[in-house]
Amino acid sequence: MSKLYLVPTPIGNLEDITLRALNVLKSVDLILAEDTRTSGFLLKHFEISKPMISHHKFNEHKTSENIVMRLKAGESIALISDAGTPGISDPGFFLVKHCVEEGLDVECLPGATAFVPALVNSGLPSDRFIFEGFLPQKKGRQTKLNELAEEQRTMIFYESPHRLVKTLQQFAQVFGEERKASVSRELTKLHEENARGSLSELIAHFNSKTVKGEIVIVIEGKTVVKKKKEYIKKDRQ
Repeated sequence: MSKLYLVPTPIGNLEDITLRALNVLKSVDLILAEDTRTSGFLLKHFEISKPMISHHKFNEHKTSENIVMRLKAGESIALISDAGTPGISDPGFFLVKHCVEEGLDVECLPGATAFVPALVNSGLPSDRFIFEGFLPQKKGRQTKLNELAEEQRTMIFYESPHRLVKTLQQFAQVFGEERKASVSRELTKLHEENARGSLSELIAHFNSKTVKGEIVIVIEGKTVVKKKKEYIKKDRQ
């Protein structure tokens, strides 16, 4: 049946792929991959041989029209990213939006997403949170940080390893050096690390080492101290 499947792929440990994801990848007519070389290793590992074309942020506006036409013609297509769930800081939104507008079936499978384990094992409140993904690198970066200065929910960010310390320093300037935070890297991999502490402690920790791997930063929201109501007793006349 014609349908676009969004299929999460492991963020590190290949054992995290689901049986359903494997069955879908084996059954579709075409696989859209963010990087065909990276996805090629994954598919080869699981002995999946299917036609594959590139679909990434630099060509998605051009390729989406052809993909929609193929879906209308009756093909089933799976979209995968290099790691994690398509559409979460990865290509996917534009194609899904196009398919929905055309009345085509879209189904997203549950599976690996880096920010969920990072949030849960951070030790910070996970009942209310916001996911900001990657901050703007230059234009609008400081504006976005200033907007988040009063945010009371737990905040989640993605960052590259070479920008980690600089970003933590910017967070410390905006949120305060003592704000609690957690940095997770290499999630699900052999050298997984979850560092927790104040922003100043995390800056010192990562400033003294070479940082590798994908990064998830989780930051405590602003604590608002509620003032107790004062009741004034009036003297009885």
